[in-house]
Amino acid sequence: MEVILLERVAKLGQMGEIVKVRDGYARNFLLKRKKALRATAENRAKYDGMKAELEANNIKAKAEANKVAEKINGRDIVIIRQASESGQLFGSVSVRDIVLALEADGITVSRPQVWLDAPIKAIGQRQVTIAVHPEVEATITITVARSADEAERIKRGEDISTRQEDQDAAAEALAAAGEFFDPEAQREVAPEAEAAPTEK
Repeated sequence: MEVILLERVAKLGQMGEIVKVRDGYARNFLLKRKKALRATAENRAKYDGMKAELEANNIKAKAEANKVAEKINGRDIVIIRQASESGQLFGSVSVRDIVLALEADGITVSRPQVWLDAPIKAIGQRQVTIAVHPEVEATITITVARSADEAERIKRGEDISTRQEDQDAAAEALAAAGEFFDPEAQREVAPEAEAAPTEK
């Protein structure tokens, strides 16, 4: 189906462009959300009449979106979740969780504005894009951790893939091995080995 875009749509086109899309995408997303019109002769004439108003509204909305983007760009949102010792989450962090975390931080966004390819399933940091407006994007950092203390350690860049006790135990084992094995020591050969006759 061919449609006339009423606003910029990511990976599709700019306002006023006529693009060909799948029928389901057009009906269920573009037409339903008033992002496009069917590309009929009647709608082309209608778009020409609406063009100036659409562009004026877009400029106004874009200016407001830029202000919002400045407020949220670069923010670090911490989400606390239970996870295994290896860092795998018991569950995942989805778009809904990010929207709720932003709301708790005083920022209101809708689910379609949060661009998350797949749910987050491990502890760590992830950059997430927020489409404040079709032409304005902001980037936030999502830090997923088991506790606020661990979140601070992740932000500092510490490796939290192993537990602190395991790291301490590994350091102690290395120190003990260093005392036990002295690379400067000469290897002693047993006297029996020297005296043993060789068979012919």
